[in-house]
Order: sequence, then structure tokens, then C-alpha cells
Amino acid sequence: MNLNFTDILWLVVLLMTILPMLQKRNITAQRLALLRKIEEKRQSRVISLIHRQEAISLLGIPISRYINVEDSEHILRAIRLTPEDMPLDLILHTPGGLVLASEQIARALQQHKAKVTVFVPHYAMSGGTMIALAADEIILDPNAVLGPVDPQLGQYPAASILKIVKQKHIDRIEDNTLILADMAEKAVRQVHEFVKSLLLDKMTPEKAEEIARILSEGRWTHDYPITCDKLREMGIPTICNTMPLEVYELMELYPQPAQQRPSVQYIPLPYDNGKKTTG
Repeated sequence: MNLNFTDILWLVVLLMTILPMLQKRNITAQRLALLRKIEEKRQSRVISLIHRQEAISLLGIPISRYINVEDSEHILRAIRLTPEDMPLDLILHTPGGLVLASEQIARALQQHKAKVTVFVPHYAMSGGTMIALAADEIILDPNAVLGPVDPQLGQYPAASILKIVKQKHIDRIEDNTLILADMAEKAVRQVHEFVKSLLLDKMTPEKAEEIARILSEGRWTHDYPITCDKLREMGIPTICNTMPLEVYELMELYPQPAQQRPSVQYIPLPYDNGKKTTG
């Protein structure tokens, strides 16, 4: 069979179109098989909420992922399909997202009658922290972190808007800023009350009030990492050294978009007692 340049070009385009589809289908199958393995091991329903940058189209444009209403719809549907007496395990890796979606997920987890466990292999910030607080048990990697849940209005922290209004005379403040300040006050109060409601069945009302205030008042920057030790110091029950190996394996199936020059490289083999494995 004779192929001219045009035929070869079309074959290349066809392969570039089909191969990513086949690769995506293969990695999806691997993820589901691993989720099933964890479910059989723990006798639970396992749900993953993992946000990483993903490549789209043939151009490989990276897009940022975050908690949205579509995520909450899927998770609520999964919880409805789970018997009330079956434990729930949520594998959580996210920078946060919409407050509405995060609150929906957190409330659904809180209302599930069987035990709910949240696994955080790397980080669960902002809305992810809110979801984690709804669990009966939070299991973090020793180096994983949660974060503050103080609301953000556009590009500005609500707490910073309120601070500006307190520092300047009202005659020198624009109407738009005053409107933002009113919204900020409501947002902080709403998040504070919701976080407190998540904690009331785990500790005393006084302790729940204190933690909710610390997390929502804007004490830290929004990306401040709250470690295992800090969580325990605050009074949030956290387990920091029993992460199942399968959770890390699952994270490997959510690769970042390939780059021409990788920023991190290592030999992907476990070492035993500091001795390199040779073959």
C-alpha cells in the first residue's frame, strides 16, 4: 500500500486524536479498580474528590480545578446510593472552591449515619477543610495540611475588607466598599456558624465556637498551612500516620500535565533501610 504525504498526515492526526482517548479510558479503569480495592479492604463506600491541573484539547492547555456544584451533585448522588449503615471514605485533595458546594458536601457527610472518614494525602484547603471537618475521623499524611475557611469576596479576603472599614472614617469610604463590607460581615458570620455546627457533635459548644472563630475570622492568610500538630493543638481530632498505601497509588493516577522539563525527578522504587534496590 502506497501512502502519500497527505495520508501520513491524516494518520498522525488520527493517532493524536485517538491515543489520548484510549489513555484516558485506561487510566479511568485503573482508578475505578483501585477504588474498588480500597472498598473491599475497608468494607466501605470510597469516594474521591481530587483536583489537579488537567490538560485539555490537543494544545494541552492546563486548567485549574476546584470544588464546584457539579462535584457536590456527584458526591450527594454517591451518598444517596450508599446504605445508611455502610461507612463512607472520602479521599480529598483540593485547593478549595465554592462555599455553596463545599457546604452541601459537608452537610451530606455529617448527616450520614455510619462512620465517615476523610483521607488527606497532601492538602485540603478552604472548602476542602470545611468538608474534612464534617467527618468522624480525619486521617492526614504526616506532611499534609488543612487551611483556614475565611470567606473570600472576589480577590479580597472578607476579613481584610472589614478591617479597612474599621480603620477609615465612613466619609472617606466609597459606597462600593461599604457594600462589600456588609457582604463580608454576612459571609464571615455564615461560615463561622456553619463550621461551628459541624463541630458541635465532636466537642463542647465552647470549644466548637473557639475553633470556628479561629478558622473563619481571617487570623491567617487564606493559604496558611495548618499541620497535624497545629490541628491537635487547636483541639481537632486528627490521625497523622495511618494513611493507606492505596491512597498514594490513587494519587499517582491523577498526573499533572507533562512538561518538557520535569521539575521533580527521582527513582520510583522503594528503598529498604537506606539501601538502593538494584536489578
